[in-house]
Amino acid sequence: MNTVNVRKVEIGKGIPKICVPVVGITRDDIIDAACKAKETADLVEWRADWYEDVLDFKKTEKMMEELRETLGDIPLLFTFRTLKEGGEKEIEKSVYVKLNEMAVKTGFADLVDAEAFTGTDEVNTIVETAHLYGVKVIASNHDFQKTPPKEEIVSRLCFMQECGADIVKIAVMPQSKKDVLTLLLATEEMVREHAKCPVVTMSMSEVGVVCRICGEAFGSALTFGAVKNASAPGQLGAEELRMVLKILHDV
Repeated sequence: MNTVNVRKVEIGKGIPKICVPVVGITRDDIIDAACKAKETADLVEWRADWYEDVLDFKKTEKMMEELRETLGDIPLLFTFRTLKEGGEKEIEKSVYVKLNEMAVKTGFADLVDAEAFTGTDEVNTIVETAHLYGVKVIASNHDFQKTPPKEEIVSRLCFMQECGADIVKIAVMPQSKKDVLTLLLATEEMVREHAKCPVVTMSMSEVGVVCRICGEAFGSALTFGAVKNASAPGQLGAEELRMVLKILHDV
């Protein structure tokens, strides 16, 4: 499996890296969250769907420039999470593609998140543009309704890999403790038998918290921790998360 190097961070080797989401409606909210995030993050995800002016491309580019200045050498992941996958706003497919292309072309983002089931043409366009500009792509899928069977989870991750993504990610909602085990088994199988790139998986809500701390054991290369506002159910605080990850790594 190939690892992914972004600035000084190597994703896919050793202890899972901690990504801290930055969520905020206004410019001041976003910069304040970014200042807090950089104290504990290996990389920072800007959840642009929260931003009140995100569809004004000039304002979004300016916001990204300020984030880049604030974060210094910490990698920046640009994410517009659509409403159907747990985000804050509806967006037309064509606008979603243009927004991600804009983020890539600014030179301020190190990675972009492309929702894998947006559409084949749309995802291919984002991947091709990102790679043209030297930006890495996380192909993602978020299922807030259920945890699919193990075979389906593996199939979705393989599909993302075939799209040319540099990292593949899936988040699912458990309805039981058994669902959490299903996600972990799928992660282990994907990494052992199919993965050519880093794999990121998580089981959401309080039931799935264990998945956020045991990634190294089952093969998940990245985990998400909050410093201000959580961007998904079940996120732990980043400082506490790092402490637990280190304990497990050093055992």
